[in-house]
Amino acid sequence: MGLFDEISSMVSNVLGGDSSESWVTEALQSAGVPGVGGLIQQLQQSGLSSQVASWVGSGPNQPVSGSEIQQALDGPTLDAIAGKLGVDPAMASTMLSRILPGLVDRMSPDGQAPAPDQNG
Repeated sequence: MGLFDEISSMVSNVLGGDSSESWVTEALQSAGVPGVGGLIQQLQQSGLSSQVASWVGSGPNQPVSGSEIQQALDGPTLDAIAGKLGVDPAMASTMLSRILPGLVDRMSPDGQAPAPDQNG
């Protein structure tokens, strides 16, 4: 089992089998972030515009590291997401780094990111 599979399995177990879209949305809401669209906006404003653009666009998804996610999200936001998942902030940022590229790609099939106030 690869790292992504392990992380997905762990998240699924933590949240009772919810899909990645569901747990990300729930975690963002608990952190006060207005859905995946709000997270995209926050990541873009934090210097990850090229990665986010690749996730929304039709080409290959650029990777993002857990440390980049940690730097892009302010402490309280990441702490709230980690609390929702029952893990420490470093693990939460690693989970997000593995899941967000594909998640955003799936949620933007027409090359349009969800609006900041939309959950997906």
